[in-house]
This record gives sequence, structure tokens and C-alpha cells, in this order.
Amino acid sequence: MFEKNMRLALLLDYYGNLLSEHRRTIMELYYCEDLSLAEIAENTGITRQAVRDSIKKSETELYRIDEALRLGDHLQSIQDKCADAADHIETLLSALPDGEAKTSLSQIIDEIRAIPS
Repeated sequence: MFEKNMRLALLLDYYGNLLSEHRRTIMELYYCEDLSLAEIAENTGITRQAVRDSIKKSETELYRIDEALRLGDHLQSIQDKCADAADHIETLLSALPDGEAKTSLSQIIDEIRAIPS
């Protein structure tokens, strides 16, 4: 369940702007703010069933969009390649004498490792 919620939260980050503002708001309240269906219904002025229906339709839409675009997979691949590059640079770094080049490469490694995952 937690993994499904995390997956949907990521899909919402990637593709949330493709949903209507109303649906995006409901999804953010449910997946990011962890509000219950009843709390969302009260905040948005719709029924609990309408909230549930909106969430289910939005989930289906987000999965459909991800299936077509695969942004999450591409992003993960880029992050993996960045981590590999940082590891290779770190290996090369150990062979360099102390100096400006070593300091610069250390800073590059830190920047690569700071890329959000």
C-alpha cells in the first residue's frame, strides 16, 4: 500500500499539471496532505463518493499518461547514470595529486550526488 501511495505521489509530481485543477487538488489533498475522503469532501464541498470517484479516475489517468510517456523510468535511468558517473569520477580522483583539479572534481561529485532522487 505504501509503495502504491509513493508511486502515485511521484506520478502526481510528474504529471499532475495534466489533470484538471480540481482533480489535481483532490489528489494532492489525498496523497500529499494525507486527508481522508470525508475531510476532502468537506473542504471541497462535494460528496465523499465524488471524492473517491475523482481519485480513482485521476489514478487511472496518471497511470495511462505514465504508460505513454514513461518519464519516471527515464528519470530513474538518468539518476542511475549520474550515480555511476560520480563513482567513476571518484575513482579517478583518488589517482590525482592534491590541487585545483582535484578540488574541482570533488565539487562536481558533490553536485552530482546532490541531484534529487
